[in-house]
Amino acid sequence: MKSKDAIILFAHGATDARWALPLQQLQQALALARPQTLVQIAFLELQKPTLIEALATLAADGCRHIDIAPIFWSKGGHTAQDLPQLLTPFCAREPSVDIRVLPVLSELPGMEQFLTQAILAQTQRRA
Repeated sequence: MKSKDAIILFAHGATDARWALPLQQLQQALALARPQTLVQIAFLELQKPTLIEALATLAADGCRHIDIAPIFWSKGGHTAQDLPQLLTPFCAREPSVDIRVLPVLSELPGMEQFLTQAILAQTQRRA
C-alpha cells in the first residue's frame, strides 16, 4: 500500500469561528491543486482540531509524509517554541511518520515581492 501525503495548515485559532474562513478557502484551493494530498487545518488553541488531533487522524489514515504549513506571519514563540514542543512527543510515538515544518509566511519565496505589488496595486489612485 502506498503511503499518503498530507498538508496541515497550522494556525493560532480564534474565539470567532469566522476567523478560519480564509484558511478553509486556502485548504480548498490546495486540495484542488493537489488532489492526491490530504489537506487539513489545525489550531494551536481556541478551535478544533488541535495539531495533535489532526496529526493523529492523518497518521491513522495512513499518511506517512506530513508537511506542516505554519500560518503565522513570522517566527516567534508559537513557531519557535510551541510547535516543536507539540511535535516532539508525537514524533516519538509515531516514528514512521515523516513530518516537515515549512517556512512561516514571511519566509516563503516571493512573498515580499507579492505583497509589495499587491499593496501598491491597492494604493493606486483612480483618475
